[in-house]
Amino acid sequence: MPSSRPDAGRPGALAVGIDQYGLGPLGLSPQALLRWAIDHGADGVQFSGLEAEWRAGIDAACLDDLRVMAEGAGLYLEWGGAGHIPRDMTTWAWRDLFETNRAVAAEAARLGARILRSCSGGLMRWDAAAPQTETLLRDTAGALVAQREMLRDHGVVLAIELHFEFTTHELLRLFEMCEAEPDDWIGVVLDTMNVLTMLEDPVRATDRILPWVVGTHVKDGALRTAQDDLETFPTAVGEGIVDLSGVISRVAASGRTIHLSIEDHGGVIRLPVGDPRFLAEFPDLTADERAALELLARQAERAGCVATDRDRWPEICEARMIRNLAALRAIVASVEAA
Repeated sequence: MPSSRPDAGRPGALAVGIDQYGLGPLGLSPQALLRWAIDHGADGVQFSGLEAEWRAGIDAACLDDLRVMAEGAGLYLEWGGAGHIPRDMTTWAWRDLFETNRAVAAEAARLGARILRSCSGGLMRWDAAAPQTETLLRDTAGALVAQREMLRDHGVVLAIELHFEFTTHELLRLFEMCEAEPDDWIGVVLDTMNVLTMLEDPVRATDRILPWVVGTHVKDGALRTAQDDLETFPTAVGEGIVDLSGVISRVAASGRTIHLSIEDHGGVIRLPVGDPRFLAEFPDLTADERAALELLARQAERAGCVATDRDRWPEICEARMIRNLAALRAIVASVEAA
């Protein structure tokens, strides 16, 4: 069946796909998620990590079926399920990531997916019981170096999502601790909105980490003042204050194949920036970048950016992801035409 994707087969086109998380409430199987992508004109799928009921069914036959289905439709695939911080993110007890990461690396290799997304999922700086960030960086560096040859053997890049664990400044130090170089065994999934929650301007964060970017979560969003604090939240693509054109133009100019995977969801995260102890958790934040964030908050207020309740996301997720695909394609077309 010929692809309905407008950029299918066009050399040099930025591929616009989806991340699994945005459609998570639909409970789609991996095959059904690929079918959704095909039916709605997406260029590919990044799997964030499967729910237990679907993970139990992942075997060689399932992976081969996904690969054939994706190749037949010209979709890119990026796999998930890896971690990088060798700690239980609730108790902070040590955990060995090697076998888990080796298993999902083997799955990615069988799929023909070079990118293996890693997310350890912790709001560490919001938890007084958490170890110091520098301690977690040292722990992470030791665990990752032990996986280096395994990842190379599988031909995959462990792509650490810019989540709520490490800032771009800290990831650069982590890569130095690992004696790593770009375009090898470790990289970054650039989440264009999560950086706001880590008190980073999206364009500045992109500039800092760009040589390491191998995948994306393209997500619009905003931040707003809340008494002495700030709050961040996602929005539909084009309805927030993230300079997606600026970010995407930088990704395009890198000259590397980096897919644009849309992520979206509901919810609000509060940043207690009025508490000096919390701000001390971000020692790399300069006065200049904080001023840039405050300007973005004022822009969001003037634009009337609205947060989506997390509880409402299941009823609107499909319609919004469809809108997001169209909106991001328009942004990409504008960037490519410039």
